[in-house]
Amino acid sequence: MNYRHAFHAGNHADVLKHVVLLALCDALTAKPSPCFALDTHGGRGLYKLDGEAAQKTGEAQDGIARLQAEAPRDPAVQRYLAAVRACRAQHGAHAYPGSPWLLAHALREQDRIAACELHPEEANVLRGHFTGDARMAMHARDGYAAIKALLPPKQGATKFARGLVLIDPPYEAQLDEFDIALAALKEGLARWPQGMFALWYPIKQGRALQPFRRAAGKLPAKSALLLELLVRPDDSPLRMNGSGMLLLNPPWQFDAAMRPALDAIRAALGEPGASARVEWLRAPA
Repeated sequence: MNYRHAFHAGNHADVLKHVVLLALCDALTAKPSPCFALDTHGGRGLYKLDGEAAQKTGEAQDGIARLQAEAPRDPAVQRYLAAVRACRAQHGAHAYPGSPWLLAHALREQDRIAACELHPEEANVLRGHFTGDARMAMHARDGYAAIKALLPPKQGATKFARGLVLIDPPYEAQLDEFDIALAALKEGLARWPQGMFALWYPIKQGRALQPFRRAAGKLPAKSALLLELLVRPDDSPLRMNGSGMLLLNPPWQFDAAMRPALDAIRAALGEPGASARVEWLRAPA
């Protein structure tokens, strides 16, 4: 419970996660029917990069700041940069959007969003950011438990056939968190098999994640796609060298859109030895 995302907001992992998140939202809103999004670990939803926490680590300088300076022309990256500009136009020049803000920005009036945060202080801040937004429901609760409680999603007589679950835990439990997340994904798929699920994860040493990748490929999803970005070689177990997104039931041809996006981010943010990976663990039929 000591984790605060404010120390890491806008870093290379946020860049990857938020580029992918917006692309998933755009795929959902391409169809007129309403959709539902669940953010299991919402944090405070909005951050200040000139605040003490962000300034202490300086991680955003090698993330969003560098990407803005490089301004890759890839459409998915440009979409993300436009969302950051929209956030700053509303909240100030040093604002950075968390995933709940991006969901609220990208989804529509007919859509619904649930954001969970267990830490009381962070949950109160999250709730305050979205007061008055009828689409948003904030839950001061464990996000994994919310998967069981809130899926399949419905509101009154409305049942949502389409939507997204974002799981972005702090990984305070280290490698044990992967087992917890995989169990939550299995539960979510059983309750809402047509939903899209996105799990973010850190990468220190890639070979340590092989058991996770094998287990992810066995989940009962129609398809499973792995997106990974390393900003440096993964030869140090003492720091986060990159991050990844496991996508279950992603949109049609999503891999084709993400390959150039990850290459663009790697070129903009990567040190020597940086790499990007787009791989189907289970290709769509």
